[in-house]
Amino acid sequence: MVTEGFGVLKREVKVKEIEKKYDHPLAEIVQIASQYKSEILLEYDKYRINAKSIMGIIAFNPSEGMNVTIAAEGNDEGEAVEALEKFFICQ
Repeated sequence: MVTEGFGVLKREVKVKEIEKKYDHPLAEIVQIASQYKSEILLEYDKYRINAKSIMGIIAFNPSEGMNVTIAAEGNDEGEAVEALEKFFICQ
């Protein structure tokens, strides 16, 4: 599901087996997010985590089966959301 409004692009994805596909998935999330200038948040339940914060990602710990919403705002928000979506669904 893609939601746009108020300048924020959101996409909900179901996390696949990232821990099996990637050597250091939590660090890779931060590396991907840090490539973009947009503000990027990951949302799950009541939690909202800055995708560029390794400590936040470690606490968030996205794992297989979670429905995570990727929310981005900025000039490159579309590319940022797409890159993280591909990561979470292991494409």
